[in-house]
Amino acid sequence: MQLVVARIGRAHGIKGEVTVEVRTDEPELRLGPGAVLTTEPAAAGPLTVAAGRVHSGRLLLRFEGVRDRTAAEALRNTLLVAEVDPDETPEDPEEFYDHQLADLEVVTVDGTVVGRIESVAHLPAQDLLVVRRADGGEALIPFVAEIVPEIDLAAQRALVDPPPGLLGEEPGDAGPEGEGFVPGEPSGGPATRPAPDTEDPGQGSSR
Repeated sequence: MQLVVARIGRAHGIKGEVTVEVRTDEPELRLGPGAVLTTEPAAAGPLTVAAGRVHSGRLLLRFEGVRDRTAAEALRNTLLVAEVDPDETPEDPEEFYDHQLADLEVVTVDGTVVGRIESVAHLPAQDLLVVRRADGGEALIPFVAEIVPEIDLAAQRALVDPPPGLLGEEPGDAGPEGEGFVPGEPSGGPATRPAPDTEDPGQGSSR
């Protein structure tokens, strides 16, 4: 299956490097030298990573055949897409790829069926489960252990313990929408479910 792992930003310098907006928790694996990536739009690729480095907190990549600033700038806003084995799973048991969570039935701890997970939104602060409610509306549920205490892939079920008001709001107002919120767009990294005592849920990669 295909997962978006990065978006190309502006050109950096004159030798073909580009900045990238990383959309995976595994950049060393997905964006390392030798990685072959398809693109959106398709005409921009495929692209093979020749080298990468971090500069001022940003990842810079150089692709084979992209040798100058003009060629690099032509790739701006291109999405980089990786081929991922559908059976691949994260090593951490508290991490899940988006496709593993998609279509799971969402049930509250008291047995009420909320709906089904439609996609996962990866925001800077935390991951959100985008749930299509049984009544046709939409709910955004923070993917943290105190609210989503159990993911049972065998039973295709997500157990939730929502705080008061989380599921009682009007569709569209059930959670924050911020920069980077793209419902339905696949991510190249696993969704993480921080534990209640995690100091910064936006930075942790496991419970």
